[in-house]
Amino acid sequence: MRIAVAGATGNIGSLTVAGLERGGHDVVRISRSAGVDLSTGEGLDAALAGVEAVVDAVNVPSADRAETVGLFSGMTRNLLDAEARAGVRHHVLLSIVGIADIEGNVHYAGKREQERLVTEGPVPWTIVPATQFHDFAEMVAGWTEQDGVATIAPLLVQPIAPQDVADILAEIVVGEPRGRYADIAGPETQDLVDLARRTHQARGRDVRLVPTWSGVFGPEMAGNALLPGENARIAPTTFDEWLAKSV
Repeated sequence: MRIAVAGATGNIGSLTVAGLERGGHDVVRISRSAGVDLSTGEGLDAALAGVEAVVDAVNVPSADRAETVGLFSGMTRNLLDAEARAGVRHHVLLSIVGIADIEGNVHYAGKREQERLVTEGPVPWTIVPATQFHDFAEMVAGWTEQDGVATIAPLLVQPIAPQDVADILAEIVVGEPRGRYADIAGPETQDLVDLARRTHQARGRDVRLVPTWSGVFGPEMAGNALLPGENARIAPTTFDEWLAKSV
């Protein structure tokens, strides 16, 4: 099966490409390094020739709300329009658990617009909402780390291994469109501050973590806001298993 992966050089995209190729599929990489620019549409028609299904694992850097929403919107529109011209029969979007109920996060605003365009668009679709990835805590702490000190929100999360996300996307894209798929999550609920501490410890780094709600994650994300809903699909890899392999 000929399948395109948008965001093919990113964390999840590259793993999805590898999984699909192991399964014997003909994979088209959609990325600027491959000569395809989603923001302008350049190279899209040629890349999607003969493609039956697409995985959209694109991410964008968060700026202000209007810019972030505009980036997601423009790329998604270009991709969906090109898919319609090419006769693509299945668009699979990787999204995030809980974004419908959280207004203050600009990245989530962009993802909501992306979901809206997909659900109202011309190509049959599946949206796969995932919880945060196992490397999320280390990444968030890295945003603010200075002189061995980092602020981090005390979020309750149920993180999932990137490889498990990619495996699920590769499984879903070869099937029929499913509409909104069940939330996908890892097997354990965790505290983000503790995850960052354990990750730094495993990597031999001494970082003092200061829990706070003053950053990009506000109190509206406290409690169960980021946890998967009922009937979630639980992936097998625990945080400790992922950390042991990643060190």
